[in-house]
Amino acid sequence: MRIVIAGASGLLGTSMSATFRDAGHDVITLVRREPASESEIRWDPAAGQLNPAALAGADAVVNLSGAGIGDRPWTRRRVDELFSSRVGATRTLTQAMHQLDVPPATFISQSGSGYYGDAGNTVLRESAPPAEGTLARICAEWEAAAATAPAGVRVVIPRTGVVFSRTGGALGRMLPLLRLGIGGPFGNGRQFWPWVTLPDVSAAFLFLLESQIRGPVNLCAPEDADVNAIVAALAAALHRPAVLRVPSFALRLVMRNLAEELLLSSQRMEPAVLQDAGFRWQHPALAQAAQWVAGKEGAGARG
Repeated sequence: MRIVIAGASGLLGTSMSATFRDAGHDVITLVRREPASESEIRWDPAAGQLNPAALAGADAVVNLSGAGIGDRPWTRRRVDELFSSRVGATRTLTQAMHQLDVPPATFISQSGSGYYGDAGNTVLRESAPPAEGTLARICAEWEAAAATAPAGVRVVIPRTGVVFSRTGGALGRMLPLLRLGIGGPFGNGRQFWPWVTLPDVSAAFLFLLESQIRGPVNLCAPEDADVNAIVAALAAALHRPAVLRVPSFALRLVMRNLAEELLLSSQRMEPAVLQDAGFRWQHPALAQAAQWVAGKEGAGARG
C-alpha cells in the first residue's frame, strides 16, 4: 500500500511511519521544507498549497497535522493557530484529492478526545455528540473538514486520547517529576483520561488502514482509568511516591482555560468500534502500559 502522511515528523507520525514501513507499506511524507529524499514531498498547508500529483497513485492519506495543543498558553492568536493548523491543512488535502480523477481510497484524519468536552462519568461511545468549549470546537471543525473529501473516499476519524510515550507527548512533563518522586494527580484526580500507548496508536492506525471501518473511532485502551489511578500506576512502575497533588485552583491560575479543558476535563471513552472490529491491544490494561512506559516491559515497539 502507498501511504501519504501529513504531520509525520511529530511523536505519532514518527512511530506510525516506522510501523507502516515495518508492515511492508510504501510511506511518503509531506514536509514544509526542502525534501531530503525521494520519500518526501513539499507542501505549504498554511498557504493551502499542495500539488495534487503528490497524492496521485496513493492508496491512503493519513492526516496528523496540527500545532501542539498544550505547548503554549492559549492566547487568542494561539487558539487561532490551533484551528488553522488543523482545519486548513485538512482542507488542503481534501481539495487536492478533488483534483484527481482517482483519489486515494482511504483518508484517515486525526481528531481528539477533546471532541467530547468534560463529560464526567458518562461512558462515551462514538455516537456521543460534541461538547462546547475550545477543544470540542477545534475537533468538530477538524472532522467537518475531513468530511469534505471526495465522494467514495472512505473517511476515518480517530478520536485519540492521552498518548503514553516513554519520551515526550502527554507525559513529557509529568514523567520527569514522577521519576523524582515529586509528581502527583491534577485536581481531585477523579477525572477520566482516555489513555493509550504509542505502539497501540500506531497499530490501530494500521488496523484502520487495512479494514473497511469508516467514520469516528474512539482510540483509547479498553480499560478506563481516572487520573488518580493513572498516576498511581505510573508511580508504582517507577517505584516512586506520587503524593504531591496539584490543586485545581493553582492549575487554573497558571494555565487558565488550558488547564480546564486539557487537564481537568473528564472523558470516559469506550473504544466500541475497535473492540467490535476485533482490534487487539498490545497494552490493554493500565498496569501493562505503566510497565512499558517505565521501560520494564519488552514491547519491541518504537516510542
